[in-house]
Amino acid sequence: MKLASVRYKDRDLVAAEIGPGELVAVESLLALPFPTSVPPRGTPHQKMRDLIRSGPSLLHALRTALDVAREARSIERIPASSVRWHPPVRRPGKICAVAMNNSASNERKISAPDHPAFFLKPSSCLVGHGEPIRIRSYYGSVHPEPELALVIGREIRDIPAARALDAVFGYTIFDDITGNGMRAEDRFHYYALYPKKGSPNETERVEQHLSYSGRYKGSDTFGALGPWLVTKDEIENPDDLAVRCTVGGELVAEDSTRYYNYKVAEVVSFISQFQTLQPGDVVSLGTAFKPGAARKSIHTANLQTVAGPIEITIEGLGTQVNPVIVDKGEIGAWRLT
Repeated sequence: MKLASVRYKDRDLVAAEIGPGELVAVESLLALPFPTSVPPRGTPHQKMRDLIRSGPSLLHALRTALDVAREARSIERIPASSVRWHPPVRRPGKICAVAMNNSASNERKISAPDHPAFFLKPSSCLVGHGEPIRIRSYYGSVHPEPELALVIGREIRDIPAARALDAVFGYTIFDDITGNGMRAEDRFHYYALYPKKGSPNETERVEQHLSYSGRYKGSDTFGALGPWLVTKDEIENPDDLAVRCTVGGELVAEDSTRYYNYKVAEVVSFISQFQTLQPGDVVSLGTAFKPGAARKSIHTANLQTVAGPIEITIEGLGTQVNPVIVDKGEIGAWRLT
């Protein structure tokens, strides 16, 4: 089932795809007569996170109602062209994004951990399908990163990889917009202090390079999510999905999720060993790009100079399209003097 969060006729709705180019409000589906084997009407449905928390029985009810509605055409059908698309989960508790997960990146690694490395993005960075990615001129170089993302269906902690996919509610498309210019500006080359080996009461200095992701990964509109949240039963193998990304009509990435270093279940399990994952949380698996697959790469598709729109298609999940707007101007007067 393809689910979405949309605005239609000045109302925010959770909707399901009922046919090509047509949606139906979940609240309308839940208003249909139900057999006794499914939840009664009145089940929470105004927000996607409420729907996710309601569990498998509500999904069964929605599938049953969709089948009835398709045959009877008894409820209002919403033209997809008439809605404004929100991110499917509008305010997830957290967005966990995996860094350098594509095997195409391996030859560039001087050193790297032997496990998924992830960072957090704020939910305030999210925009929906069709909404503009807004780039400010003082951000420096900015580029898109097409990624498979999943949404967590139930609270988990320390879940084994063998059971991790059971905790997934569904899959969606994520554009992990990245500001390389700000990453370079926020880089530190310094000596970190660690307990000295063999003498834990003393410290030693270790030379390190690092950059914090608050600006270059978390600025407003630096995360396009959607349009659909596709329930997991529709995706036979998330570790083998074709990914394609164009900017301004020019191909910049063509790849498959089979080239991720770590499989979906491994990433979910690993993150859960450190952070509790809750219903509605988003986990993005990393950038899909294959060297030599396109004349231009995502790393040269600088949104300051390359006109949009950005278009990302992932097999089974649909197509996400976002225009790009560059706001000219200098940074505001943030210093006191």
